[in-house]
Amino acid sequence: MIIITNFRLLRYHRSLFLTYKNLCKNGNVHCVRCSSANNVNNYKKAGTETVTLSDGKQLYLSTGKYARFADGCAVASLGDTSVMVTAVCQQQQSTSSFLPLVVDYRQKAAAAGRIPTNFFRRELGPSEHEILTSRVIDRSIRPLFPEGFCFNTQIMCNMLAVDGINDPDVIAINAASAALSVSDIPWNGPIGAVRLGMIDNELIINPTRRQIQDSMMNLIITATNQNLIVMLEGSGAEVPEQYLKKALKMGVKECQSIVTAITNLQNACGKTKREFEINKQQEDDDIKNTVTKLSEEKLQDIFSNYSHDKISRDKAVNDLRNNVIETLRNDNADLNVKLAENIFGKLVKNIFRTLILEKDVRCDGRQTHSLRDISCQVDLFNPLHGSALFQRGQTQVMCTVTLDSLESALKMDTVSMLISGVKEKNFFLHYEFPPYATNETGHASRIGRRELGHGALAEKALRPVLPKDYPFTIRLTSEVLESNGSSSMASVCGGSLALLDAGIPISSTAAGVAIGLVTKYNETTANIEDYKILTDILGIEDYLGDMDFKIAGTKQGITALQADIKIPGVPLKIMLECIHHATNAKIKILKIMNKVIQTPREVKKDKMPVVDNLEIPIHQRGKFLGVGGINLKKIFLETGVNIYPHDENTYTIFAPNEDAMTEAKEMIEKILQKNHEPVLEFGTIYNARIVEIRETGIMVTLYSNMIPALLPNSQLDQRKIHHPSALGLEVGQEIQVKYFGRDPVSGQIRISRKVLQTPSLIPKTLHRDDAEKT
Repeated sequence: MIIITNFRLLRYHRSLFLTYKNLCKNGNVHCVRCSSANNVNNYKKAGTETVTLSDGKQLYLSTGKYARFADGCAVASLGDTSVMVTAVCQQQQSTSSFLPLVVDYRQKAAAAGRIPTNFFRRELGPSEHEILTSRVIDRSIRPLFPEGFCFNTQIMCNMLAVDGINDPDVIAINAASAALSVSDIPWNGPIGAVRLGMIDNELIINPTRRQIQDSMMNLIITATNQNLIVMLEGSGAEVPEQYLKKALKMGVKECQSIVTAITNLQNACGKTKREFEINKQQEDDDIKNTVTKLSEEKLQDIFSNYSHDKISRDKAVNDLRNNVIETLRNDNADLNVKLAENIFGKLVKNIFRTLILEKDVRCDGRQTHSLRDISCQVDLFNPLHGSALFQRGQTQVMCTVTLDSLESALKMDTVSMLISGVKEKNFFLHYEFPPYATNETGHASRIGRRELGHGALAEKALRPVLPKDYPFTIRLTSEVLESNGSSSMASVCGGSLALLDAGIPISSTAAGVAIGLVTKYNETTANIEDYKILTDILGIEDYLGDMDFKIAGTKQGITALQADIKIPGVPLKIMLECIHHATNAKIKILKIMNKVIQTPREVKKDKMPVVDNLEIPIHQRGKFLGVGGINLKKIFLETGVNIYPHDENTYTIFAPNEDAMTEAKEMIEKILQKNHEPVLEFGTIYNARIVEIRETGIMVTLYSNMIPALLPNSQLDQRKIHHPSALGLEVGQEIQVKYFGRDPVSGQIRISRKVLQTPSLIPKTLHRDDAEKT
């Protein structure tokens, strides 16, 4: 008998036991993975595809070299930036009724030739940029998973190398598409993704980091081989509608070459897609008929009753569901409640969508392109620097603006700095969605990916209208008080009003709106037979609809957009229509907002912070700062005023209000008055009193209370001397010197006695001994 004492060996033998315990009848160990024999042969099968983009750049796609245990793995490279993506799907079906997909994108510091700057010097939790990139990848691939596919799936994106020129996020989307395509995971891809920029009204495919900084557009497009748009994410400097439409057309066309390359890679190296059973329990026709009979007409009445609001409508639907389930339970004690609830949910969705498609009826009585009632209010509380309340239907958002010094700017980590080129942000928006906004309970302190995503979108929408050289750091908070759809776009509207209330000179007022879509899909022809575009969607229209297309901008153009699509792509024609309807709605919203406040507040509030610059001569800097900066600390403790260096000669003073600024300046004046000195004229001769004799020269004062200045031996006499005593100079003696200003580096006074003497015939060098003999 063999006794295993090594725990690693113990785990290894246990894994072997579990593996052979699950062998199929044919003895095929790979049946544990529910894979076909073809997948075993593809374990070491490698391949590479090259895509030449229209601008001449080459995108490389490869598989079969790394992470070969994963269901799918691919590496995409553009320039010297490379991203590896793995796709793994569990074999057992999840009990959830939706796709449990997780996407993790990580930027490794080693890929940029850096060491993490945190205490542990290693990668910790995901940064905000990593979370936002993960969401972009998720929204690009999620719509193409088959309906009913409910297996836990994880996509991990690992940045292998970054050159600081090509952004890795679009590369990661293409790598994820390739990884899913070559895997055995059921997925209706592939997709292709490109980034578009625009410089001097010329569109650029996959612009570099420096080009993005000069570009008035930064748009990511994901599309399929059928010219269907799957995902949009972008920002712009008030991009006109016609340029955005042109960019969409160009982007969809550019994606086709990438899709073709991934398809070729899949055909050459891909595994056979596994078969799966849709996670739906065997539907009982009797239960389905009973549910339909009991609830169809009542649901139609609920969705046609325009007096309902969000709360009452949800309550009516929930009460109806509970009554139907209770009726079914009375007839059948062994009722599968989950099955009955799923049937009821599908019926709710079908009736809701049918009313919109066939009768043009929205559940709140609006026409397809009508806006909800909008009301605005600014200057909510006096102590706030800027505040606004924006109400659209039953969506209510309160926005506040806080101004602080530039020292409070958000510092970026080293890897994000290398990729984006942004060192710090002096404007950021924090979006909060507390549970009470939908009358629920939950963790109020936890910030989810959704909140980060909505806040980033609203921030991108407002950033282009802010002044470039603003002397304050701006923090804009958006707290959703009530939510019934489109809270992120309400944050753009409320945030714009709050900025104006704070007196910030924004270039234009910005507003946002969400566009929805309901389609009728023909499974036989695989085409959309009918569709309705909805303007300013409700929460239920977002939940039961096919798209949530958020567009924000000013009267001049678009500043941000984001398309969250639930079906396997939307035709370009429909997306262009959505942009047109969004532009019309945006103009109407701006007119309503301008009635409340149209220009920045001119009269400052009492609590508004102020900033000023103060020039301190170099020679007074030591006295101004004090030992260890004690004077600045004292000013801060007594007045709350921060003082920090701006450049070599200037200090910036930031005060929370005017009174604090006045008090701080008085304290500074007192500090500098202690050493008040007369103005000395360059080239003027002054009487200087000797206060000390040193080896290197003499210390003199030109006026009372002056800090003694050094007159070096080289400037004492025309002759070269090694000690001042050679000239018979004594403490208390007065001599004449000429003033030549101050040293630009040290700030010390520059004076000379030598220039006042005429050259004589005496020896050039005079030692102390020579002087005594004389």
